[in-house]
Amino acid sequence: MKRKLITGGVVAGATALLLASPAGAQEVYEPTTQDYLDNIWVLVAGILVLFMQAGFALVEAGLTRAKNVANIMMKNLMDCMVGVIAFFFVGYSIAYGGTGTEKFLGFGGFGLDLSTSGYAGGLSPATDFFFQVVFAATAATIVSGAMAERTKFVSYFFYSLIITALIYPVVVRWTWGGGWISQLDTPYSDFAGSTIVHSTGAWAALMGAIILGPRLGKYGKDGKARAIPGHSIALTLLGTLILFVGWFGFNPGSELAADLAVMDVAVVTLLSGCAGALTAMLTIWLRSGKPDVGMTCNGLLAGLVSITAGAGTMTEPMALLTGAIGGVLVVLAVEVFEKVLKVDDPVGAISVHGVCGAWGTIAIGLFASKADGFIDADRGLFYGGGMSQLVTQVILVVSVFVFVTIAAGVLFTVLKYTIGLRVTPEEEMTGLDVLEHGSPGYAGDPLAGMSFEDLTESMSTKELERLLGKERVEVGA
Repeated sequence: MKRKLITGGVVAGATALLLASPAGAQEVYEPTTQDYLDNIWVLVAGILVLFMQAGFALVEAGLTRAKNVANIMMKNLMDCMVGVIAFFFVGYSIAYGGTGTEKFLGFGGFGLDLSTSGYAGGLSPATDFFFQVVFAATAATIVSGAMAERTKFVSYFFYSLIITALIYPVVVRWTWGGGWISQLDTPYSDFAGSTIVHSTGAWAALMGAIILGPRLGKYGKDGKARAIPGHSIALTLLGTLILFVGWFGFNPGSELAADLAVMDVAVVTLLSGCAGALTAMLTIWLRSGKPDVGMTCNGLLAGLVSITAGAGTMTEPMALLTGAIGGVLVVLAVEVFEKVLKVDDPVGAISVHGVCGAWGTIAIGLFASKADGFIDADRGLFYGGGMSQLVTQVILVVSVFVFVTIAAGVLFTVLKYTIGLRVTPEEEMTGLDVLEHGSPGYAGDPLAGMSFEDLTESMSTKELERLLGKERVEVGA
């Protein structure tokens, strides 16, 4: 498999090439046809990942109440807009700056120069940044659903800024950026980010939901959870299918090359997602007596998250198994968080992206049968690889969990005791749309019930003649 490193190393490599050449003998690199194909494919894949923001917005809006739709949409919009700017000026440099050997943080190159003057083949600096930044925005937007219906927008705005500028880039530095986890004796494997992207967002969501507390009325006097249904299963399903399509940029795009391995990754992604949907449907059907649509949607996403790490290392049967287990896990995890741990996550984001992200990463240590082209991963335990790969995968999962929960916990605690994290009870009961954003997500017609005379009272006779015709105005008079 041809996969290239997901790093900013293309910039450093080009610079080194230029510095190594005699001053008078520098030659301008002429891109090959393969270079053009690689860059175009990664750009298209990045656009698909960017479009996933629409999917997240629709899923979260559908699974929450109508009085908070505008708030959900605004938070998803800002995750992307703020995230891009923060990652451009700060995050990308922390993730990939410096020499590429720093274990914990990278420095240098803040406020990027993405010109191709030092281009020396492979992905251009601009292509690399574009693909990286849409991943950063994805990690950020996972949190909004878990904190839905009770979070101050201004506090969420600051969270979105910090996760894309600092928290997510540190995780990337440790892994894709060449940091300490990538320097372990047995290399880790996380092809497109089950842990690096999805679990990072989910563990931040976990801390946000815990520090916020549950929505008003979620739990009764007896401590039992009440169902608070979302207002539109149609939006939820549409958003899920948009995410499904976007995942074929997320995973196959992470090959970072236009080669035949792209289709291998696409097929295992497809199989795992479908398997997750089926097993989630069957599991909730057996447990509740009904094949719940929302939980089946979450099962599809669970299967996709589960295979995101192993898309380059697993065969089709193992991808099916990984996704199928993810579909069962998400149903059980939602019940545990809601009923046992009393964590109110309206959309199940922690279960989908956190639990299944961790499962997919660990599954490599069990089911991997080939290297993914990025990391020469050992074979998994069930393929005679022993425990070393499994141990490394667990280290990756645990280290990201510990760092993100501490960092996000500190962030949300600071926000809580400074500008405030939660809206007032009155605002929560009324809904956040009008009070936070000035307009409802679904507005009625304020002019309904007014007579024609009232609606046209400001019009002159000539204006009425143009609107109705002279004869009708005269008849009316």
